Amino acid sequence: QEHLLESGGGLVQSGGSLRLSCAVSGITVTTYTMAWYRQAAGDSRELVAPMTSGGSTTYGDSAKGRFTISRDNAKNMVFLQMNSLKPEDTAVYRCNAKWSLSNSWGQGIQVTVSS
Repeated sequence: QEHLLESGGGLVQSGGSLRLSCAVSGITVTTYTMAWYRQAAGDSRELVAPMTSGGSTTYGDSAKGRFTISRDNAKNMVFLQMNSLKPEDTAVYRCNAKWSLSNSWGQGIQVTVSS
């Protein structure tokens, strides 16, 4: 049974950095498409950055130039490096794994960026 667990969130000042981690068990990150999503209060869920099993990625407009998705194949983990954070980045961030007929979500982790 697959399980995803996020860590690394918190409260940071505008312009600061955070790295989110997603620990994955039950599936292999190199086999499935992994992704980071976020959802701010009152908004719909937004795709931040996906990564295919081959390592390719396409960033959303909000993340482009500031965020980087990466993975550690040996540790079966996925990361989201977030730089130059803005108050608009405040949201619950979730790790996702997708395959043909289903997908799996982490429970989410709060990121808050103060002005």
